[in-house]
Amino acid sequence: MLTILIPLRDEVENLPHIVRSFEENIKDINYEVILINDFSKDKTFEESEKICATNKNYKILDNKKKGLGGALNLGISVARGDFICIVMADLSDDVNDIKRYYHTIKEKKMDAVFGSRFLKSSKVEGYAINKLILNRIFNFFVKILFLSPYNDFTNAFKIYKSEVLKSFLPLISESFNIFLEMPLKIISRKYSYEIIPINWYNRKKGKNKFNIKELRSKYLFTLIHCFTEKILLRKRIK
Repeated sequence: MLTILIPLRDEVENLPHIVRSFEENIKDINYEVILINDFSKDKTFEESEKICATNKNYKILDNKKKGLGGALNLGISVARGDFICIVMADLSDDVNDIKRYYHTIKEKKMDAVFGSRFLKSSKVEGYAINKLILNRIFNFFVKILFLSPYNDFTNAFKIYKSEVLKSFLPLISESFNIFLEMPLKIISRKYSYEIIPINWYNRKKGKNKFNIKELRSKYLFTLIHCFTEKILLRKRIK
């Protein structure tokens, strides 16, 4: 079974579209959806409860430690699937790529599958140019630092083998930097992974929660932590 984790903060407008999109596109997969309410101020939690009442494969959790880090640690800990796919509630991720993720990780027996929005066959729409430039610079730096062929570390949308991701708990990152921590630990700890092209479309509804000015120090903290772990693991192997 596949577990789809969706952290939510003030995403009431997108909830009906999430349910409909999954029903229309991934009905051939046995999946559960875990919604994690992260201190929403709108009716996200109440509407999520209504969805769960009419959809047996949906579950709503209420985060107790504010931030994406707390939300994902909670969601990962209760996931029942053999694989865990992290999907953002803004519907920027292509739902059809969930199927490609699932079949790739299962058939090729990988520990993770990393999608990249920046390969030749990828499709990206509505990415702000200033944000794109910063993204490409940072991801290139991480790629060189970790000697990896991957080029989209900071994107949330990835799939992992459940037992591997659970072995990382508790993840230390508090915010969007958790999406950097997870793939770097896959790479540093020598787990297997496949890279495939994915599509990305900027959100149509709701407000973007990502603020690079507030997150710079958090990304730096996670990068230093994961690089230090990489060095220590290398010394231990020697």
